[in-house]
Amino acid sequence: MNHEEVLALFDRQMRRDMRSEGDGSRIERDGSVVRHIGADPKAWNAVVWSDLDETTADAAIAGEVRRFAEIGHPFEWKLYGYDKPADLGDRLTAAGFVPDDEETLMIAAIGDLDLDVRLPDGVRIDRVTDAAGVEMMASVSELAFGEDADWLRHRLLDQLANDPENAYMFVAMAGDEPVSGCRMDVNRGTAFAGLWGGGTVSAWRGRGIYRALVAERARIAADLGYEYLQVDASSQSRPILERLGFAVLTNTIPYNKA
Repeated sequence: MNHEEVLALFDRQMRRDMRSEGDGSRIERDGSVVRHIGADPKAWNAVVWSDLDETTADAAIAGEVRRFAEIGHPFEWKLYGYDKPADLGDRLTAAGFVPDDEETLMIAAIGDLDLDVRLPDGVRIDRVTDAAGVEMMASVSELAFGEDADWLRHRLLDQLANDPENAYMFVAMAGDEPVSGCRMDVNRGTAFAGLWGGGTVSAWRGRGIYRALVAERARIAADLGYEYLQVDASSQSRPILERLGFAVLTNTIPYNKA
């Protein structure tokens, strides 16, 4: 996999030319900025791409603050390590944005992955198709990450209702107990499927469940004709993904604005 070529493809398909999902969201292109507008304030609202320099960045930032204030939605500026100007993060902070945890953009060619991964005995993967399954996913996310998951409940229920063909959601079950959850977004018209979640409760970590969930989604993405998998990886998941064959392409930080 040529890292520079794949990163350029990702930048074009997943950021600059991003398409709206079938969930009431829309894409707005305003000069050198592309923004994702969710259907409501609880949905994902973000600046997803920009083409700025030292002379245009501050005015563009102020313009986005005004635009989202008009809409009435909090939002994030999704900053990637190669975005310009080099001090864009500092400019966002000066404008009142709050940086979240840094993540690593990792991408793998599905054909290069080792998908021969086994689940622990007594553990199975179930597809989530209803509100009860969404509640299990949200609950296991709260246990795994120690954070409120109301935003996840909202997003997944909305996706099941309005874009069910793109609702690839899974829980790993140990008997009747959910021990891990994850989802996959297939980005229509692109070469990329995105992997999200993968939080496993502490008692079940280190047993291969995360790897098995990656493999399950990779097989589905390949069957659907996708070429690459993309992950915004935490420091915990990065080494696992590297062992599976994912490559580090850059870092990414969401800068949040209430």
